[in-house]
Amino acid sequence: MSSVPDGKKLVRSPSGLRMMPEMGAYSSPFSLDEPQWVPDKECPRCMQCDTKFDFITRKHHCRRCGKCFCDKCCSKKVPLPRMCFVDPVRQCAECALISQKETEFYDRQLKVLMNGATFLVTLGCSEKSETMVCRLSNNHRYLFLDGESHFEVELAKISTVQVLTEGLTPGEKDIHTYTSLLESQYITEGGNNRAIGLLLQYKAVGSQDLQKMKLTASDDYNSNKKLAGSWLVAMHKAAKLLYESRDQ
Repeated sequence: MSSVPDGKKLVRSPSGLRMMPEMGAYSSPFSLDEPQWVPDKECPRCMQCDTKFDFITRKHHCRRCGKCFCDKCCSKKVPLPRMCFVDPVRQCAECALISQKETEFYDRQLKVLMNGATFLVTLGCSEKSETMVCRLSNNHRYLFLDGESHFEVELAKISTVQVLTEGLTPGEKDIHTYTSLLESQYITEGGNNRAIGLLLQYKAVGSQDLQKMKLTASDDYNSNKKLAGSWLVAMHKAAKLLYESRDQ
């Protein structure tokens, strides 16, 4: 194990080399823990095709789910950024497909979130709004909001994310909600519905009461509307990963 800049360290695990935060408590809320491998003695056959393992047919563990597979069913080596692996790692076909989709989020949407966008921000039931730049922190743990005032929201304290879209009658399906209990719906770039705002429910530091916040892409900032829309779509995808992490 060796230390590297920016508060991270290289850790060698049975699954491969990982780039981990120096302080485990400050890991990204999108990250996943390595799974416990199914013990060799408990898997005499491939858990996908039921082929019996022997000296010729060797067993391999999927780095994402920890199950045992033959080489045919676990041959793909795919990046797994949610577990902080430095290099692509061996995964079963089902896990590889999931990881490939997540890699696009890490390569594209995270950069959009960290670059930030400008919104009109309304707190609680207030009628007053403030123009603020909202961006995701470099460690993915906080939403920073900067304007005349400044405050931050910890992602782990967010209980509900609602993306407001344009193009539907209010009260029908104009609010797309992600929680650990509700069925998820998707907003697609270039689709019929355009993301125009975001509603958050969260707990502030030192409080157990739920706070509300609304972010709206203002019509006064036409040059920012496309950027704001991309940021909202990225936040929608981030919410999906966030709540999936809580359920695992």
